[in-house]
Amino acid sequence: MKQKLTLCLLIAISLAGYSQKTDEAESIKKLLEKESATWRAQDSKGHTECWHIQPYSRILVSTLEGKTYDVPPAAMIDSKPEAMGNGGFAVQTNYKMSIKGDTAWVSHDEESTSKEGKKTLSYEIRMLEKINNQWKLVGQSIHIYKSE
Repeated sequence: MKQKLTLCLLIAISLAGYSQKTDEAESIKKLLEKESATWRAQDSKGHTECWHIQPYSRILVSTLEGKTYDVPPAAMIDSKPEAMGNGGFAVQTNYKMSIKGDTAWVSHDEESTSKEGKKTLSYEIRMLEKINNQWKLVGQSIHIYKSE
């Protein structure tokens, strides 16, 4: 009887831990989708809410032409609408996450479609921290590529 109770307790703890990780993963996905949508909608306030710039924050972007841009993290907050995206939408897939307490890193694929219908493909890595019980982006690396 004692072994059955111990086994049931272990299963319950495992399921609770899995459920918590699933909830955290969903919260992170929603944040990443919001960050992408607010950038394209030129919603500076909404986009700023997705970020928490730290002294170690970094944003790196590599282009199809082989150029690399080290974007100032301050550009992610309180941006002027004309410096932001210009419509369209993005679809993120193939999420892979590591969530450890109040920190997480996520990789995903993104297909961005401009308002004119031009598609841009990228692999993205995002760094997040939980600030005041809310997931916030603290850094990212975006690598644009051409589909074969």
